[in-house]
Amino acid sequence: MVKEAMIVSAQPEASEAGARVLMAGGNAVDAAITAALVQGVVDPQMCGIAGFGNCQIYMPSKGVHTCIDFHGKTPLSATPEMWEHLIEGETRDGFGFVLKGNVNDLGYQAITTPGSLKAYGEAVSQYGTWDWADIVAPAITQADEGFRVRPHVYFWWTNGADHGRVPVEKRLSFSTTGQKSYFNSSGRLKKIGEKVHIPEMANTLRKIAKQGVETFYTGEIAEQIASDMKKNGGLLSYEDLANYSTTVTEPLIGAYRGYNIASNQPPGGGVMLIEMLNILENFDLKGIGHNTSEYIRVVAEAMKQATADKDRHVGDPKFVDVPLEKLLSKDYAKSVSEKIRNGEKVAVERYEADEPKQTTHVAVVDYDGNCVTMTHSLGMPSGVITDNLGFMYNGCMAVFDPRPNRAGSIAPGKSRFTSLAPTIISKEGEPFIVLGAPGGTQIAMGILQTVANVIDFDMTMLEAVSAPRFSATSNLIDVMNRIPSYVTNNLEGQGYEIARSALSFGIAAVHGIRIRDGKLDGGADPGHDGVALRV
Repeated sequence: MVKEAMIVSAQPEASEAGARVLMAGGNAVDAAITAALVQGVVDPQMCGIAGFGNCQIYMPSKGVHTCIDFHGKTPLSATPEMWEHLIEGETRDGFGFVLKGNVNDLGYQAITTPGSLKAYGEAVSQYGTWDWADIVAPAITQADEGFRVRPHVYFWWTNGADHGRVPVEKRLSFSTTGQKSYFNSSGRLKKIGEKVHIPEMANTLRKIAKQGVETFYTGEIAEQIASDMKKNGGLLSYEDLANYSTTVTEPLIGAYRGYNIASNQPPGGGVMLIEMLNILENFDLKGIGHNTSEYIRVVAEAMKQATADKDRHVGDPKFVDVPLEKLLSKDYAKSVSEKIRNGEKVAVERYEADEPKQTTHVAVVDYDGNCVTMTHSLGMPSGVITDNLGFMYNGCMAVFDPRPNRAGSIAPGKSRFTSLAPTIISKEGEPFIVLGAPGGTQIAMGILQTVANVIDFDMTMLEAVSAPRFSATSNLIDVMNRIPSYVTNNLEGQGYEIARSALSFGIAAVHGIRIRDGKLDGGADPGHDGVALRV
């Protein structure tokens, strides 16, 4: 039995808010949703009430183990072929498309129907113990106070988009509220340590606290949203908001070296994570050696295979027949591993480009052993902020495939695949690891390496999330600069193209908690600004 509690998130303010809930007697769900709402205030381009995500909840005393999926859904006015003639390229890792005029990336047409607030409310009402108004209160206080720009926030503002994507600074200046909030009086983007204050966000949160979640979907706020969308040519309508519903599923289950892997169903990234673990189970990773040339080759090929399979087969299961039985088959994984062992290379089809990473995560374990892991996001934010509302909307239309008749194609009411993979790993029926990550399509790759770090190399959670990472979501291998050149030179000698980052950290930003003998150790990825708090 767990004798302590812990919360890990990418924002110190959010971790503290959640920790205060735990100390005051709230459970893991109360803490996670409180933290999530604060995250939307202090990291408002990473997540927010107009975003999307997935939340896994484990409550052993209540017999609860479920996932709330709240991916954004394509507005009902969208059609499969509406942007086919505008294609200019695809991001290198296959997560999004660049269109003429960036119509899918910036502005009112980039917005899918948001699910985050709906999911927050459902989680609290079904599994929390606190009143909704008390859950929202810390976010209101934070919004009233504003927040100081942290290093990672500023880094993302200035370096978060390239290869055809609209620069983040342009997104920040797209709306009147954004111009007023994120820039100083001389028009310069605010820097580290400067305060951002958006009073309109505080007022919106007060309405949500008082009127409940439904004001956003069928009430006063919904009407404001719909009016703004109609006036500015947006796809999103009042009907879309009113009809939005989350999808509640059982976790997607796999196994790795005697551990139970519980992750999320499609259109989330759990299928990729489990497929890759199945492949790697056929190799002695510890014997190969952590981050050796051979280790990177083997793991990268597993990543490439899962990526190629995802591109061909994985989408919204309401619209796409996803062959889970094949993709999660141990026999299929063994056949792939034999090809890797023989030196074969998987081919991944891509246009040139790269993908920005903008998402966040929170993981919580409470005193009763309840576990919550939630990844939520705006995608690449649209830049749109409705006057007097304060929050920025998601920009998830950019990740849909504008070519009809594909797994990721546009269709009314459809959700697009994302790599979100909030995961709980158990041993003999007891939770062992609670983790997840932001990072675009790199999410599953970061989680994969962290899981291997803990299980195969017996690292603590902080060691596991801090170790240098690599990724292969195309035909080249991305590596962080802490992986030595003498390692990657060997790979180049085998015909691999290496893309070396100037950054010391990256390839997702994993946050997690390890539970061992009733003791908790947590890790907040050092590449972000977060913290693990034990209470």
